[in-house]
Parts: sequence; C-alpha cells; structure tokens
Amino acid sequence: QVQLVESGGGLVQAGGSLRLSCAASGRTFSTYAMAWFRQAPGKEREFVASITWNGIITYHADSVKGRFTISRDNAKNTVYLQMNSLKPEDTAVYYCNARSTTGAGNVYWGQGTQVTVSS
Repeated sequence: QVQLVESGGGLVQAGGSLRLSCAASGRTFSTYAMAWFRQAPGKEREFVASITWNGIITYHADSVKGRFTISRDNAKNTVYLQMNSLKPEDTAVYYCNARSTTGAGNVYWGQGTQVTVSS
C-alpha cells in the first residue's frame, strides 16, 4: 500500500511560482509511475503531468506546457511539480497520483493541496 501526502500549495499572485511536493510512503516508490491532476470547483478532475518510473519520460498537458515541470527523486520517495508563470485559471486542488508498474497495477491518490492564483 502507498500513502501519498501533497504539500506546497497556497496563495500566489498571477505570474508567480509554486513548487508542489508529494511524499510517498513505502519502499516500492521507484516502481510507480507518478502524475499530477487538478480539480477546480464544479469541474472534473483533469490531467496535468506525468512521469515514468525512471523519470526519463514526462508528459505535460497543453494548458501547462512550458510553465509546469514534473520531476521525481526516487531516493527521497518524492515527486514534484514546479509551477511557474501561474495564471488564475490554474486555481484548483492539485492531487498526486501513483500507479504501480508491477503486479496488479494499483492506483493511489493523495489528499490534495489547494493552489489559488489571484489576478
């Protein structure tokens, strides 16, 4: 079982930056593909970025490409989302996601962290 805890959210002005962190429990973190999703009030959860288990391949949604960067440090059991040039439309609860690449392919979610970008 994997426990995910996000941190780093908060209030920021448009154009500012934040770095989100997702700390994972357990000793199998390096076998999990990781991703960030976000959900604004009244909207469905949407994909933001993902990274393979070895950190070599990353994908970013068009809405954040060039502004957000996903990365991971398997030695620290942590995945990051560096967010630059933030816009008000980035306001949402950001969720960390883990998907096992071995065994049954289980999926895990963090509790979410609020990001609010003011105009």
